[in-house]
Amino acid sequence: MSNHIGSAGLALVRTWHHVDIAADQRTLGRLATQIALVLIGKHKPITHPTEDAGDYVVISNAQYLKITGRKLTDKTYWSHTTRPGSGMATPMIKIINDFGHSEIIKRAVSRMLPKDRHRKNRLDRLKIFDGSNHPYKQNIIAWADESDKVAKAIEENKIRESKINEFNNLLNSKVL
Repeated sequence: MSNHIGSAGLALVRTWHHVDIAADQRTLGRLATQIALVLIGKHKPITHPTEDAGDYVVISNAQYLKITGRKLTDKTYWSHTTRPGSGMATPMIKIINDFGHSEIIKRAVSRMLPKDRHRKNRLDRLKIFDGSNHPYKQNIIAWADESDKVAKAIEENKIRESKINEFNNLLNSKVL
């Protein structure tokens, strides 16, 4: 009897997802929600709060981020040192000018992740770039809503590995 049930084996593999903000019509909040779900691994059948089963997410063209309303001037990010009177409010436009659009996306995704021990590791798997060029192009096998291609690529990889193992077994038995 096999221990392999359904496609649970595919769920253990960390895949790379690509989000091109210039081509995406979603606003900051809706985009951050979907990215957080992928980083957590909620799209996989083996999700559990004690395990980190999420994937990598690469975001390109962050400068084309869509922000609705007057959030550029009105939205403020609060920080404090827990000492009385140390609270600071920084407007979104100042953060964009100082750190770029990537910092806004990172903060939005960070605040949508659970506040647990996996949070830092999940944020490390989020790669954000202001331009369209990034060093992870060879790793990306998944774009938005292309889970069929991901499953096919993983299956092809398994077949390739099994053929390599068969060949190595033949070499070891000196049949060739």
